[in-house]
Amino acid sequence: MAETGTKAPRERYRTQVRAEIKERAWEQIATAGTSALSLNAIAKQMGMSGPALYRYFASRDDLITELIRDAYQSLADTFRAAAEPGPDAAALAHALRGWALADPQRYFLMYGTPVPGYHAPDDITAISSRIMATLLDAFTALHSGSPGTPLDAHLDEHRGWADGHPAPPAALRRALAFWTRLHGVLSLELAGHFRGMDLDPEQLFTAELDTLLER
Repeated sequence: MAETGTKAPRERYRTQVRAEIKERAWEQIATAGTSALSLNAIAKQMGMSGPALYRYFASRDDLITELIRDAYQSLADTFRAAAEPGPDAAALAHALRGWALADPQRYFLMYGTPVPGYHAPDDITAISSRIMATLLDAFTALHSGSPGTPLDAHLDEHRGWADGHPAPPAALRRALAFWTRLHGVLSLELAGHFRGMDLDPEQLFTAELDTLLER
């Protein structure tokens, strides 16, 4: 019992320090971009030595992985909430835009310019595949006319696609068009390329979505 009692506060402290490190990392990314991320700079901000901080994250890539994992999981959770009680492509699109606008730096870490020399581990690729599987489910439901089917049932049916097996060609084509074209509009909006133009980014996004969802 004594060991448990002394371990819990240490674990809580470790969790708090890791959370603060990630918060400082996001601040650095917002200021100078991911390529400028420095664990030593974060350690200095927190009043720690470099070696002390490395006890919480073994390397810069380790920290980037944690940030990306958190971001992907956040989007996956957002999609899951938007897809209840059944997959709906329009709901997913608006959920994607709302999620991206809430934290553009998080969006660009996932879908912006790749970090030089960084390679994401397999578990992050798996989360990305689940996000795409959710989109595929939505377009399969759109074609089949069964939007009320529970999300988990659709995921079970199409989980093979996420593992590299063939998916219904029409649904896959529409899902990929949906994903790439909406990301194109979103990336331009978040990067500020619509500023000074006489247009409403939300209306443009909705118009593109309507085109993509035409049967």
